[in-house]
Amino acid sequence: MSSNAHRPWTRDGWGLGGALLFLVGALLPIGFSLGYAAAYSVGWTGLMADGFTLAHWRAVLGTPVVWWSLGWSVYLAATVVVLTVMLALALALYLRRPLEYGALSYVIYFPLALPATVAAFLVFQLFAESGYMARIALALGVIEQASAFPSVVHDRYGIGILLAHLGLTVPFFTLLFVQIYNGERVDALKGTAFALGASRWQALRRITLPLLLRRSRTNIALLFIATLGSYEIPLLLGRQSPEMLSVLTLRKFQRFNLGDRPEAFIVALLYTAFVLSVLVYTFRYARPSEVTT
Repeated sequence: MSSNAHRPWTRDGWGLGGALLFLVGALLPIGFSLGYAAAYSVGWTGLMADGFTLAHWRAVLGTPVVWWSLGWSVYLAATVVVLTVMLALALALYLRRPLEYGALSYVIYFPLALPATVAAFLVFQLFAESGYMARIALALGVIEQASAFPSVVHDRYGIGILLAHLGLTVPFFTLLFVQIYNGERVDALKGTAFALGASRWQALRRITLPLLLRRSRTNIALLFIATLGSYEIPLLLGRQSPEMLSVLTLRKFQRFNLGDRPEAFIVALLYTAFVLSVLVYTFRYARPSEVTT
């Protein structure tokens, strides 16, 4: 019997201390911030507060800018998630051995050390109209002038934003899928499936992909949320309209007109409500898919 069995207060004490630390260090600041934002949005506090009003909510909910920004943010986050999962799965399944033992096993870690701002600047330097790719194409005679290069920076489809995010997320998810693949002993499961007459496509579709996606479901949901709230990359590479909710919120908050601040808090509250709904669905209602053999 362990010594902790004679002192149950030790384990319970650490657990209670951790819960209190989480309450004081995380939940209370978040709760206070949300409460302050809600009070500011209805005129209960703030430099220009003059009593309860829903005028700011009506102004925000009635303008299409916020809904365009929400749709634009969801589009970019969902696209990053889909492309990241597809590319990382392809790399993890077809380059698994080089990723474990070759030079690629070291190179794959380099993008993980890049801050988001640096990744955005790299994309800008490479793919802007005056960037390195345009200069190379001009030197090779592919284009007649640098301005003819199809820039993906500040473009209408957010390709520059997607490239910057993918450069950071694909290596991480590739390593994650390789780790899950080895941890779940997928090779042994596939060997059993082959012995029972399954084809490679059946093993991939009914064993490998369900296992990898089920085990990484939480990470995929967090990737969606992290991309949805990203700020540096869309600020540097995105257009002014539409803009992601994070950029729209800070732009409204930093305006000289203090009358725009309640609208900034309302946009932040809408973003928080959306993220919380995604989290609740992911961690409570979404059931893991069953692996069939």
